[in-house]
Amino acid sequence: MCQLFINADSRLWTCRTKSLRIDGVVTSIRLEEFFWDILEEVAFRDQMTVNQMITKLYLESLDADHDIGNFTSFLRVCCSRYLSLVADGNLTREDALPLNDIDATHLLEQEELRTSVRKNLFNDTSLKPSLN
Repeated sequence: MCQLFINADSRLWTCRTKSLRIDGVVTSIRLEEFFWDILEEVAFRDQMTVNQMITKLYLESLDADHDIGNFTSFLRVCCSRYLSLVADGNLTREDALPLNDIDATHLLEQEELRTSVRKNLFNDTSLKPSLN
């Protein structure tokens, strides 16, 4: 298992800082290259630049009264959730359909159901191997 991660391209965990302007305020965001790659993919789907998408996510988070004290963590989770939706077959990475056009309510319901099923499966002690 470790070779799968250890032998991956080390560029992926190298950090890069980008400066951008959100609502007239200059700020910077520091993320690993892996997350910048995913943000670029998602932005491309919605025909935006990464800066435009980050600004949109920031402003929509404010509108939803989210605590965005750690916005970088929010961006990492957005990337991880995108990849999780792809892994579960709800999205394909090759699809050009913008995420903005997807039925988010239905997708979130499916995700919640899958999460519940997984939690039950992972908590089933009869399925866990015994550790000696």
